[in-house]
Amino acid sequence: MKTVLITGASQGSGRATAQLFSRKGYNIVLAARQPDPLKAVTAEIQGCGGSALAIPTDVSDFQQVQSLIDQALAVYGRIDVLINNAGICLTGPVESTTLEDWQQIMNTNLWGYIHTIHAVLPHFLEQKSGVIINVGSFGGKMPLPEMTAYCTSKYAVTGLTETLKLELAGKGIHVGIVHPGVINSNFLERAQFRGQNQSEIQQRRQQM
Repeated sequence: MKTVLITGASQGSGRATAQLFSRKGYNIVLAARQPDPLKAVTAEIQGCGGSALAIPTDVSDFQQVQSLIDQALAVYGRIDVLINNAGICLTGPVESTTLEDWQQIMNTNLWGYIHTIHAVLPHFLEQKSGVIINVGSFGGKMPLPEMTAYCTSKYAVTGLTETLKLELAGKGIHVGIVHPGVINSNFLERAQFRGQNQSEIQQRRQQM
């Protein structure tokens, strides 16, 4: 039985993707920062007869990511598909974007993907097969107003994916990317907004 590892799997599109792969007969390894929502998705999958393993993970921390991969292999013996879905959204003028904001969004949206790829790649190379799917954004293909930090991270993911695809194609590893628009989910609960005052921040939230 094949195994898929999904980051950002506790809610939204990550949760829906986990449920879809379970219906296709995959073992599911679910990773996200918050353990309770993660356990809830795992219980849903198991309740429908699927096999799922929840591993709370902050993808910006490579040691946690390495532990995620090691635990997944210890339980299921193999990983066939990696879906990098963990991400955060930040909206606001660049002058209101702090260096801490920049670091947080790059650590999750870019380094989080690099960490999982780096950790799983030796396994994929050894088994001479594997699939890496990165979740980008239409903000990784075109500029969006007042989303400079977010678009920077997603443009970087686009470059990472397209270049890695060329390099790994001859080694049995497929690399792809999807660029969703705004998804009807609880996305806004996690989105971050910046502005000069609370009124401006709330206005941006309403616009989104």
